[in-house]
Amino acid sequence: MQTDIQIHRASSLADPALLAGLSELLADCVAGGASVSFMQPLTQARAETFWRSLAGGVAAGERILLTAQDRSGMILGTVQVLLSQPENQPHRAEVVKLLVHRKARKQGLGEQLMIAVEQAAASAGKSMLVLDTASDSAERLYKRLGWQVSGVIPDYALLPQGGLCATTIFYKRISADSRPASI
Repeated sequence: MQTDIQIHRASSLADPALLAGLSELLADCVAGGASVSFMQPLTQARAETFWRSLAGGVAAGERILLTAQDRSGMILGTVQVLLSQPENQPHRAEVVKLLVHRKARKQGLGEQLMIAVEQAAASAGKSMLVLDTASDSAERLYKRLGWQVSGVIPDYALLPQGGLCATTIFYKRISADSRPASI
């Protein structure tokens, strides 16, 4: 597990360096075949437009955006939790866009981000989390962290290079009493 990585919660997306780092990370993941809502090739401009579209939700506290950065400040990973849900689901949140740069994979960074996002969601009063993935390695991570498979939807989305893929839906009950150590 990487120990020189720091997890930060972004309160806004106004910092150009943050936007550039998140955009580069997203482009790297899409170039590597991650099914995260984008098709190849993903330009820097399209990636920045995506991140800018989230700025209002981050600033309003409707979305928690966590980043994992090395000592130099390079963003090697990110994950989000969508707190804003319908009024009959105030206890639930959705985890989205767990991204780890290809050069930082297989070092425990995804696990660090998932633990941090669960803690952040719990501190926001959430007790039920859901997510979906089309990645076998992400599925193994989620299962190892206690997430439960709800089901698999065939032909759910297109892979970034084309071709349909299935997605696996997961859920996890968490304690709303948990508090993050430093998020």
